[in-house]
Amino acid sequence: MTQRGNLDLIIARLPALKKRQRVRLCQKFSREEDFLCLSYRDILCETGAQAEFDVGIPLWNIDEVRRQAERDRQLMEARNIQIVSISEEQYPPLLREIYDPPAVLFYRGDFTGAFCAKKMLAVVGTRKPSSEALELCYCITLELGQAGISVVSGMALGIDAMAHRGNCDGGGATIAVLGSAADMIYPSANRQLAQRILERGGVLLSEYPPGTPPQRWHFPERNRIISGLCSATLVVEAPRKSGALITADFALEHDRDLWVAAGVEGPLGDGCLALADDGAKIVHSAEDVLLEWGIPPRKSTAQLSLAANLARELELDDLSSLL
Repeated sequence: MTQRGNLDLIIARLPALKKRQRVRLCQKFSREEDFLCLSYRDILCETGAQAEFDVGIPLWNIDEVRRQAERDRQLMEARNIQIVSISEEQYPPLLREIYDPPAVLFYRGDFTGAFCAKKMLAVVGTRKPSSEALELCYCITLELGQAGISVVSGMALGIDAMAHRGNCDGGGATIAVLGSAADMIYPSANRQLAQRILERGGVLLSEYPPGTPPQRWHFPERNRIISGLCSATLVVEAPRKSGALITADFALEHDRDLWVAAGVEGPLGDGCLALADDGAKIVHSAEDVLLEWGIPPRKSTAQLSLAANLARELELDDLSSLL
């Protein structure tokens, strides 16, 4: 690993810092030796945090942080995890624009290939969707994959998992943003899906160092990344208290387009209906998305029918692995 990578691991492991403070350190320093020669007080001053803490009581021991970073490096090598810093050119440009981007991203898979897609669309929804929503989600994301669009989602059960599955089947390089480390697949039911994503040229992405287990607060945090990576967010089906609506809020905060799929009536779609009432555009098919972006649709009506039939087969034969 390069000096840049070693330094980023150290910065990622410093406790008690806000996300923007880590970003500031990554942008300020490029060499490990320049950073490690600083005192605890110096590091806090560089983050602008000196007014927030009593600098006479260290919150960390830099030697221990460095040892932890070395353990992370070894684990990354063993599990084929890579790292990219916000100070590096390959960091996703749209994500760099949000208020609180991750200072570093950990990933498995073809990062360069996935992020060279024509466009990226966030697709989110409820973990307990209707069969109609699953079918629509699969058909949309499959056709988007055929058109070279990468779908970004959170690899949760339900709509997220079907969005990744459809995009993979359509040839898209789908990106799963995890609420755990890139080597800690959650939920465990999606381990096979995670492997499929990697085999199809997609990416498992996380802001958390290797070995970090899922935590309840990680999932709202990762939603800002799902939205931040993309030009637009599509909510397929969501009740009023769905976590998918957090991603929708982030899309509005990030000044990105927000769309809702033509939904099923009833409580499962109430969140989408509320978004539509507030002005979100209603999407009936992948063609609506492609036309919005000026990309010619590639599938015929016969192919769409084939996709719908396949989605129904998935519902009957494979739904137990997605819900």
